[in-house]
Amino acid sequence: MQLRKTKLRDSHAELDTGPLNDILFILLMFFLMISTLANPNVIKMSVPKAKSDTKQKQTVVVSVDKDKNVYVGAKKIIPDSLESVLRKYIHEGDSIKPAVVINADAIAQWGDIVTVMKVARKLGATTSATVTGTE
Repeated sequence: MQLRKTKLRDSHAELDTGPLNDILFILLMFFLMISTLANPNVIKMSVPKAKSDTKQKQTVVVSVDKDKNVYVGAKKIIPDSLESVLRKYIHEGDSIKPAVVINADAIAQWGDIVTVMKVARKLGATTSATVTGTE
């Protein structure tokens, strides 16, 4: 009598992964629910509060190019009307001093820059000048 031997190579062992998906989904839902229920304020801190309304420091950009053109923001203005235009941006009664940033071309004359500084200081603003470009 001859018995056949079964070869182990011919049998395919398969693993059923259907329940694995269910378990992973349940774990995902569990961690999502727990993370939303967790208290984010673990450390109690007392944060300082302002007594009055705080205002942000206002900044106005004035540009002077080599052809003596003056720009407030991106708007070209006449140099003689600089004080009236800046007065719209700078309110003298404000508790916080606004800042006027002067961007000047490297070839621009310093007399024009100083004139803008004088007008800004007259209106009560602080000034700072930067020079851009090369000759």
